[in-house]
Amino acid sequence: MHLTSRELDVMAVLWRRGSATVSEVMDELEQRLAYTTVLTVLRGLEAKGAVRHEEEGRAYRYRPRIAASRVGDTRLDRLLEQVYQGSRELLLARLVADRAISREELQRLRRLVDERLKEADR
Repeated sequence: MHLTSRELDVMAVLWRRGSATVSEVMDELEQRLAYTTVLTVLRGLEAKGAVRHEEEGRAYRYRPRIAASRVGDTRLDRLLEQVYQGSRELLLARLVADRAISREELQRLRRLVDERLKEADR
């Protein structure tokens, strides 16, 4: 499922909270958006099957219908193909070259790679 950046921002609020009204989403977004804009985004997400709503008094409460990992996998696949020409090696090289990565993160990545190598050897 392809989501725009704005849709991802709204979904991030829903994934973090579990559910939210339009006003609650507005309060948590970094970028200030009008009520009608957030409502339009949520309606679009509902049309795509990404969220559902239920009535709560005079408002609607929206809940995610898809997991963040499902969208993350799709976005990562697109990034891998569009930016790194399908090369996982180039993507990983870029990640570990980042000076902001901590020693602890590098060690965790090493463990993940070592585990995957063991699996591949079986």
